Amino acid sequence: MYVSARSDYALRAMLAVAAGGAGDGEDGEVMKAASLAEAQDIPLSFLQGILLDLRRAGLLHSHRGADGGYALTRPPDEITVGDVLRAVGGSLTTVRGLPAERAGYHGVAAGLTDVWLAVHGAIATVVDSTSLADLLTHAPRTS
Repeated sequence: MYVSARSDYALRAMLAVAAGGAGDGEDGEVMKAASLAEAQDIPLSFLQGILLDLRRAGLLHSHRGADGGYALTRPPDEITVGDVLRAVGGSLTTVRGLPAERAGYHGVAAGLTDVWLAVHGAIATVVDSTSLADLLTHAPRTS
């Protein structure tokens, strides 16, 4: 698994929104993109594209206007690291640019497909069982 800057920034932004009290889009505090960028040291222009992907994936609400900003669509304990990674990066693991399940081999290398699928499964287990709330309390769950 390669963790891109985009994935890292997306998780940091989501954690900042979650920590800001925007837990379910209802009565939560919204965070402005500029505030998120400054707080997490993320280039604003790069962050805006990431926030758009997170909104399209249904993880963030955007609120317009002077008091606008971003809020989580669900409580932090219902949004996993895997949700965020998939929203901004697609597949959790890739082999030569393809999702692990599409990597095909023949001959002596045929067993590699099983290895890449096992790696993908192990990564999915960790990221899908770790929520934003877990990270905010510094207690990620592991299986």
